[in-house]
Amino acid sequence: MGAIAIRNVVKRYGMGARAQQVIHGVNAEIGDGEFVVIVGPSGCGKSTLLRMVAGLEEISGGEIAIAGRVVNDIEPAQRDIAMVFQNYALYPHMSVFENMAYGLKIAKVPVAEIKVRVDKAARILELGALLQRRPRELSGGQRQRVAMGRAIVREPQVFLFDEPLSNLDAKLRAQTRLEIQKLHHELGVTSLFVTHDQVEAMTLAQRMIVMNAGRLEQIGTPEEVYQRPATTFVAGFIGSPPMNLLRGQADGAQFSVAGHGLALPAAAPRAGELILGLRPEHAVLSRSGNAGWPLKVEMIEMLGAERLVYGRVGDSLFTLRLDGTLAPPKSGDTVSLQMAAQHLHWFDPTTTARVGR
Repeated sequence: MGAIAIRNVVKRYGMGARAQQVIHGVNAEIGDGEFVVIVGPSGCGKSTLLRMVAGLEEISGGEIAIAGRVVNDIEPAQRDIAMVFQNYALYPHMSVFENMAYGLKIAKVPVAEIKVRVDKAARILELGALLQRRPRELSGGQRQRVAMGRAIVREPQVFLFDEPLSNLDAKLRAQTRLEIQKLHHELGVTSLFVTHDQVEAMTLAQRMIVMNAGRLEQIGTPEEVYQRPATTFVAGFIGSPPMNLLRGQADGAQFSVAGHGLALPAAAPRAGELILGLRPEHAVLSRSGNAGWPLKVEMIEMLGAERLVYGRVGDSLFTLRLDGTLAPPKSGDTVSLQMAAQHLHWFDPTTTARVGR
């Protein structure tokens, strides 16, 4: 019932020659009951796209449909959606119960039905003991749960989340992510979740929409996006640390980076200029002396369970992820790297699009 169709959606600000286009023909289909995360850097247009789905921003071109109904000209209140914002927007003089019930009260829902809905939402979000408290008596995580409860009681066809965890500290963010996952599992409501945090995107999404400068770069499951990035932007944005990207000349099983020849475990998909991508965890220290890529070590970070080794392959920056139990190299050392053919990614330097498999 709550499927969302985004068809060639465009957003411009201004008129005529001075108009500034910020969303460039985005197309996406979100299935009924699916949890989709829109992720990208600040200013990429993800919140603008969400607000157009909500009806808070006017569409300049294309169409948006919710449950098969085109909603371009339908007011937000008539779209059967509920939105959770970054700021909690709770009424400070009202109790938790009153905050959660307010929208239903305005809609003239019977008092008995309001109590049933609020009690159900409070049970799901473990807010039962807090219903008589005021927002000032709650922690940040509890306030965000109240904001989610206010959305749940409306029983909408679609939930829209606009960076709802941004005001929480790291521990609360992780805890609230789990609560959102449990919430979606229990309710099964179609959800669009906007974030700039790739960890949130990877852990919450059934599918991800990666946006860049108002364009959809890739849509797919977290595994698909991580393992087969469609562009160099996706390769460099998804993953922490990001994928290593080396620009050079390919010739069969040789790849030259600024005059430094690197032996490949398999031939490149084509000859000529290419960008080679390799995840930091997919390179390993060679056990056979110099039989591999030379990495000049510049710095090492100790992160407990792992170490990040920063250095250069030729004149290109390169990051290597090592298990924390392994003896690390020292700054100034030159070590040899090996990798498997299936972990190499190839991109066109002009279009930035993926090349080959």
